[in-house]
Amino acid sequence: MAHMTIQYSGNLDACLDMTAFCDAVRDAMVNTGLFPLAGIRVRAYPAAHYTIADGTKAFAFADLVCRIGLGRSKDQKAQMVDEIYSDLEDWVKPRLTQVPFALSLEVVEINYPFAEKRLNTIRAALQEDETNV
Repeated sequence: MAHMTIQYSGNLDACLDMTAFCDAVRDAMVNTGLFPLAGIRVRAYPAAHYTIADGTKAFAFADLVCRIGLGRSKDQKAQMVDEIYSDLEDWVKPRLTQVPFALSLEVVEINYPFAEKRLNTIRAALQEDETNV
């Protein structure tokens, strides 16, 4: 399981295809090999109200928080952060050449005694799609 939440400055909508960015995030997560495909979720929310640095609206940010299940070593988590961040940095740089931009990524492990996820038919649907190919 890995759920990536992207909170970003609303001004990015004018200069970055956020759906494509979400796809790039998902691809980067898949490429790590650390998450089952059925457990990957990516969502993005613009901050309509924000201020950055000196208050100039020309600045932009994307803050990513990845919530993961337990069971990955420190080395795997470090690998994940490095690989995902590097992939996204490479994806964003050519697209935001005129915008001062900050990208951040944090990994948080889910506190399982207080989390539930029993209902999930996505894995079965993925397996069904594979058998119908």
